[in-house]
Amino acid sequence: MKPTLMRLMITLAVLASASVLAQNDPAPSAALPAAPSAAGASSPAPVTTPAPGSTKLGTINIEAAIFASNEGQRDGNEVAQKLQPKQTELKTMSDELESLKNQLKTQGDKMNDDAKGNLQRQIEQKQKVLERGQQDLQEEARTQENEIAQRILRKMGPLIVKYASDNGFGLIIDTSTNNQWPNGPVLWQNPSIDITKPVVEAYNVQSGVAPPPKVSTPSSKPTGTGTTKPGTTPSTTPTTKPPATQPKQ
Repeated sequence: MKPTLMRLMITLAVLASASVLAQNDPAPSAALPAAPSAAGASSPAPVTTPAPGSTKLGTINIEAAIFASNEGQRDGNEVAQKLQPKQTELKTMSDELESLKNQLKTQGDKMNDDAKGNLQRQIEQKQKVLERGQQDLQEEARTQENEIAQRILRKMGPLIVKYASDNGFGLIIDTSTNNQWPNGPVLWQNPSIDITKPVVEAYNVQSGVAPPPKVSTPSSKPTGTGTTKPGTTPSTTPTTKPPATQPKQ
């Protein structure tokens, strides 16, 4: 989810959630139960909401939270399986292209002009087809990934706001990939202030989606957007994430 559009969508969704929550609960001094966790969802310990103006800071990797949730993993796996035939097709095409390039490199000086020219044209045509296929796959993966993120965030956003309010946070900063320094304000953070994992656990309880089964990862699977997570990525990392970069050639 590297595109700026994705970042704006996340920001607007969370702000909208906070606005709705504030309108529905105008009394900031009222105590709310803490967001449930996977370990103790049935009887959460009461948490006293601090007075307005709290300076307690927290961070969350929203991208990681979405795709580390059981729902995100499940839907990401479905997209990866859907796109796998196209990935396999592109991998085969890439291997054929490399074979032709090697043939030109090792035998080109022994070919006559017509044969060499014909081989060069084949390489150029296959290269164009491969590049277009890679772009199409990347766009499709990005579209599917963004659809998953938007759907989950509509439900996760209010939970994040409630968790932050219940636990006395005055500010929550998104530490997803594009917000890392120097592209964002976060130069360093103490892992203890990260709420990604408890939010994922609370969302899993709320959604009721069971953990997806483990799936084997094809060696030729392209890397998903945001694969390189910040150091605060929760331990429940997604098994498979929709691919969004070009297959290896």
